[in-house]
Amino acid sequence: MKRRAIAALIGAAALALLLAAAWLRPKAEGHGTHTQFGLPPCSVMQATGYPCPSCGCTTAFAAATHGRLFSALRTQPFGALAALATAMAVLVAGYIALTGADLKPWLGGLASIHAVWGIAALIVVSWLYKIAQTAGVFS
Repeated sequence: MKRRAIAALIGAAALALLLAAAWLRPKAEGHGTHTQFGLPPCSVMQATGYPCPSCGCTTAFAAATHGRLFSALRTQPFGALAALATAMAVLVAGYIALTGADLKPWLGGLASIHAVWGIAALIVVSWLYKIAQTAGVFS
């Protein structure tokens, strides 16, 4: 029962995140969508003209929730993959909440140090991509 309750909470939180992102309108500039929540613009971008590691993540997340996956990937690859992972979390958590299934054998590797380093590498590569994009390398 505890597993089901935790899964239901995780699924509800992930769904709320997706619904919040779906409420947003992705900005064409590829960053700054988070300001629709009343948050300030990126101070790193303002100070340097270059993006911070998470610049574009909210925009990509919002684009993904609107079904524009290619646009989301082009905007910020990590943000797009985070949106897909969040959608998968809703499905997996819902499955666990309904069935009580133990998915540790399937998902146990996600908590490994290799997964952490892989995610960190993806964040860095996505940030470098976003810097290059901002510098006009792909224009």
